[in-house]
Amino acid sequence: MNIDPDALATHRDGVRAGDRRLVAKTITLLESRRPDRAALGQAVLEALVPYTGESFRIGITGTPGVGKSSFIETLGLYLIEAGHRVAVLAVDPSSPRTGGSILGDKTRMARLSQEERAFIRPSPSGGSLGGVAHRTRETMLVCEAAGYDVVIVETVGVGQSETTVASMVDFFAVLLQPGAGDELQGMKKGVLELADALVVNKADGDLLAAAHRARSEYKHALALLQPASPNWRPPVLLVSARTGEGIDRFWQTVRDHRRALEASGELAARRREQARAWMWSLVSEGLERAFREHPAVARAIPRLEAEVEARKTTASAAARELLAAFREPAAR
Repeated sequence: MNIDPDALATHRDGVRAGDRRLVAKTITLLESRRPDRAALGQAVLEALVPYTGESFRIGITGTPGVGKSSFIETLGLYLIEAGHRVAVLAVDPSSPRTGGSILGDKTRMARLSQEERAFIRPSPSGGSLGGVAHRTRETMLVCEAAGYDVVIVETVGVGQSETTVASMVDFFAVLLQPGAGDELQGMKKGVLELADALVVNKADGDLLAAAHRARSEYKHALALLQPASPNWRPPVLLVSARTGEGIDRFWQTVRDHRRALEASGELAARRREQARAWMWSLVSEGLERAFREHPAVARAIPRLEAEVEARKTTASAAARELLAAFREPAAR
C-alpha cells in the first residue's frame, strides 16, 4: 500500500516535536480499522521506533475504589513539577461496547489533563484484552518518541489485565486500601507476585493507623512469596493521594528499582523478552485472523459450532476438520 510521504513526514515530525494534537492523531491512525489509515499509522510508528525506549514505564493496578486515578494524578503533577513529561494510558477491556471514555478519563484527572506536559489516553473502544494491549503498546512507543519520559499504564478493568500490563512495563505497583484483612483475602496471589511495590493509599487522617497496620500485614504476606525479580525486594509504601504524602518516596522507589535492574542487566533483558513476546502475540493474532477469514473455514465454522454445542461431534474432531480446511488452498 502506497504511503503519502508528506503525511508520513507531518506525523513523524509533529510527534517528535511533542505536538499533542499530532500525537493524538497518530494514535488514532494506529487504532483505525481503515487499511489505508492503519498502514500510515504503522509507517509513522516504524519511523519513530529509533526514538523510543528511554522512558520510565510504570504500571498501576488496584481494586475499584482504591484511588488509582487520584494517585496517578497526584504522581503526575509531582513529576511535572520536577520537570518530567507524563503520559497516562488506560487498559480497560471490560466494556467492549463503550470501551474507554476520553471525557471520563479527563474528568477523573481534571488537573493533570490541563497540564501542557501531560497526555492522557484511554484504551480504544471495542476489542479483546489482546487487542487493547496491542494498541496500548504502540501508544506507549508514540508517547516515548514524543518526549514523554514517564509513561504510566493504568488497569481500569479487572482479571487478566494486571498480567498484561505487567508484561509491558518496567515497574508494576499494586495499590491497596487500609484495612488489609479483607483485601488480602480477595487479592490474587499472582497479582502480588507480579508487584515491584505494594502501595497502601489513603494513609491519612482517621485511616492512618489502619494504613500502618495494613503495611505490616502486607509485608508479612510478601515475605511468603517469591519476588518477581532476583535483584529486587518489593517494599510496602504508605501514600496519600489526597495530601501528596509519600509520593516522593514512591518515585524514589521507582528510580531505585530502575538502577538495580539496570546494574544487573535485567532491565535490558526484560525489555528484550517483552518485545519478543509481543512479536509472537502479533503473529498469533494475525494467524487467527487469517484462519477465520479463510473461505473454507468461514463456511464450516457455523456448522461445526452447532454440532459441538449439540454434542453431535467432539471439539477435537471439529478443530481437526477446521485445520484441514485451512490447509486447503483458497479457491481463486
